[in-house]
Amino acid sequence: MSSGMKIIEEQQKPIEKLQIYPTSNSGVSPFWREKYERDAKKYWDIFYKHHGDRFFKDRHYLDKEWNSYFSASGKKVILEVGCGAGNTIFPLIATYPHIFVYACDFSPRAIDLVKAHDEYTETRVCAFACDLTGDGLDKHISPSSVDIVTMIFVLSAVSPEKMPLVLENIRKVLKPNGCILFRDYAVGDLAQERFSGKDQKISENFYVRGDGTRAFYFSNEFLEFLLSEQGFEVEELGVCCKQVENRSRELVMNRRWVQATFRRSSGNKIPCDRMNPVKLDRSEEQNNVKPKSEEQERKEIVDNTEIDISDGLAIEMFGASPSSHEISVVKLRDSAYKIKLLSKEYQHTCKSTGLMLWESARLMASVIDRNQNIVSGKRVLELGCGCTGICSMVAARSANLVVATDADTKALTLLTENITMNLESSLHGKLKTGVLEWGNKEHIEGITGLACGGFEVIIGTDVTYVPEAIIPLFQTAKELILRGRGDSEVQEKPALILCHVFRRVDEPSLLSAASMFGFKLADRWAVNSRESPIGNIVDHWFSEKDMVAEIPSSALHILYFQME
Repeated sequence: MSSGMKIIEEQQKPIEKLQIYPTSNSGVSPFWREKYERDAKKYWDIFYKHHGDRFFKDRHYLDKEWNSYFSASGKKVILEVGCGAGNTIFPLIATYPHIFVYACDFSPRAIDLVKAHDEYTETRVCAFACDLTGDGLDKHISPSSVDIVTMIFVLSAVSPEKMPLVLENIRKVLKPNGCILFRDYAVGDLAQERFSGKDQKISENFYVRGDGTRAFYFSNEFLEFLLSEQGFEVEELGVCCKQVENRSRELVMNRRWVQATFRRSSGNKIPCDRMNPVKLDRSEEQNNVKPKSEEQERKEIVDNTEIDISDGLAIEMFGASPSSHEISVVKLRDSAYKIKLLSKEYQHTCKSTGLMLWESARLMASVIDRNQNIVSGKRVLELGCGCTGICSMVAARSANLVVATDADTKALTLLTENITMNLESSLHGKLKTGVLEWGNKEHIEGITGLACGGFEVIIGTDVTYVPEAIIPLFQTAKELILRGRGDSEVQEKPALILCHVFRRVDEPSLLSAASMFGFKLADRWAVNSRESPIGNIVDHWFSEKDMVAEIPSSALHILYFQME
């Protein structure tokens, strides 16, 4: 079946409301799964570069939870695994003067933060960079010399198949009968629930955050099996639960974490060098576990102790962190725009394409900047403007009215910031923003009311990449474009201008869909195109020689439509 025939059949169906950003939940692709594993150190280094020692709270609850382990008579040697910026180390040495702490993290930047701390002294702390999945701890610490290992929200950052390597490494430096004090994320935590609706699942109970760092969510059964295979016995094991309330946003969030103590077995059991992957997979099948025994039920507790929100979820629960955004400068001929958008390291897992700046928007903004006659004195609508709205801001200099629309409310919120930051206050009244989900009659009516009959120019940059969105796109454009003008030769006909890189939707499919809603291709343009132009409209926009230097990509195309 040809693309044209397919589109004709779709026209006969009711127009559906459609967002222009994807909503699938297929999980992380193999390419990204491997990249997250390969670049794990880099992502944590970036994390500490952005947050420094400001993100995690100092863990003053450790003496309340495990005082008996730290306060026992005699000097104690502690190993803090995944020390981060030192939020566990420094409360410990301040409370217990008789302990010495080895601190390791595989982020060199985190180790630098520890060593730069005012309370860091080599007589109390020895900090070093170490990847516990590959580097030997015994290169830094004498074998069987550590009394206590603290693992506070750290093992969850390791791939499940490499967790046995970490525990094997720890076991080599831990004294016989030494113990591990463990706290980490539990299955059913709010963060895991939020991940379940996004394409961020790597494997069972293992997810990637927006900044590229990862988190695993433990069950008691999985954790007990994991540790026992490496020669550790359970001393305490429970799931702690607490509700976190944000009154200003009227949110109540359930947090769950595992808290446990494991002791190195004093027997002669030799741990496996590698965990059997089949056993590991079976232990993760949380939905099929056997009913809990009375002993297991007793292990699961409700705790009102201090909660450690140390997984980046705080960003999502209480608002976006400033570090998740960056400023990109769009330079035009006589002006420059500072655009706030999502940082590059967050874009690979972001659901909304509207939080980024696309090359087509850069090109169209430059075109309008050099050819103000396109929009001068007219009512202009931008479809799928995203958070940048750069075309709308440039058009606002000479247009009578500009309305920038998108289906993503987060993008529109950020757009408001960018307008305030870049546009003169005298132009704010000419540039309006609005929610517009293509095919949504209520949204269309609301936008129509702003334009008093319709728009003379409609612009869309990179809005044609989703096949299912093409019919609603042209149907919405037809509803909003100005009618009843352009009959004379003097008056210019209203136009729909699409600038894009062809991806999953080719030009014949676009033209077929356009014709069904009364749009005729009046002109086309492409970089270095050998095809003869249909009209003399778009080529004229590039008459200035230095405009060619501003074309950001050789794959960009412009399609110029008018109503038949």
